[in-house]
Amino acid sequence: MKSITLLSVQLVMFLGVTISHAQEDVPPPLKEAFMNYFLIGGALNDDVVSGNDTQAAGIAAKHFNTITAENVMKWLLIHPEADRYDFDAADRLVKFGEERKQFIVGHTLIWHNQTPRWVFEDETGKPVDRETLLARMRDHIHTVVGRYKGRVHGWDVVNEALEEDGSLRQTPWMKIIGEDYLAKAFQFAQEADPEAELYYNDFSIENEPKRNGALALIRKLQSQNIRITGVGLQGHYQMDWPSPGLIQTTIDEFAALGMKVMVTELDVDVLPNPTGHQGADLSVRAELRKEINPYTEGLPDSLQQQLARRYAELFRAFIGKSGKLSRVTFWGVDDGTSWLNNWPAPGRTNYPLLFDRTHRPKPAFFEVIRTIQRNP
Repeated sequence: MKSITLLSVQLVMFLGVTISHAQEDVPPPLKEAFMNYFLIGGALNDDVVSGNDTQAAGIAAKHFNTITAENVMKWLLIHPEADRYDFDAADRLVKFGEERKQFIVGHTLIWHNQTPRWVFEDETGKPVDRETLLARMRDHIHTVVGRYKGRVHGWDVVNEALEEDGSLRQTPWMKIIGEDYLAKAFQFAQEADPEAELYYNDFSIENEPKRNGALALIRKLQSQNIRITGVGLQGHYQMDWPSPGLIQTTIDEFAALGMKVMVTELDVDVLPNPTGHQGADLSVRAELRKEINPYTEGLPDSLQQQLARRYAELFRAFIGKSGKLSRVTFWGVDDGTSWLNNWPAPGRTNYPLLFDRTHRPKPAFFEVIRTIQRNP
């Protein structure tokens, strides 16, 4: 009996050590791993916050301490007709974040895409005048931001206003109002919620010409006493662009202007690039062809490992500038719902995020965690 008891004790002790070791090997949630560096988040669609995608909701609750409205706060969805707002989906997203005490980001107030035609036209289909469009802008921003005052903590006020050469994009906002439409947008957002953080958000501003244009834009707003609190580097990256040094230089230059700097829409495109475009311009399109969609049955292990190394490289760059970087947000939760499955060509099978189509962490997830373990 004694020998059996001793064996049992030894077995329990062995199992205890084994269990303890296994627990140590379980990676922490992303938000805990990076809690001393920056916020970690994701862009959520309505399926996640409405309960239709419970597994993605579980990932968002476990790993993110900040969330961004992927689509439900864009003008086309939240204000589809001149006399009608639809807040149902946006309300669900805000409630989801509040229940989990997450930092909530509204995306986006002023953009040239996903804005209904009626915003820029009169009843005959002709372009409206400056004062009419300014009044519509003000009503929209005051209504949307005002509804979530004190609840949505930051807003992408203006999205993608620059061309690749750094000049202002000739959008309907620009053509009808003039270049001061940016200042007006920030002014109206400030009026609607004086405490909210207000951001300019764009892609490929790591490239010097566009970065210089964004820096000039911020300086001009500051010279006009317009409050802008942060700049979002969207982070729609490729396997070989941008370099870590380019990212860190960009962070430094915006931080030098007193800006909070954020990576706001992070993903890594692993598929062949049929256009050569760096960034996320929705107007850049390509036809679906087999050669630009080669991994419909799964990503080869060699590419999985390459993606993992790329994410580790990116996060080492982020950690190196953590004193100037306030947030890193992924554009989505898992590969299956990534917008890159349909851009620049529709119907592709892409693998740009840390969680796969079955909601399981990929090798890239574990490499991202290891960047912290190597930099405690």
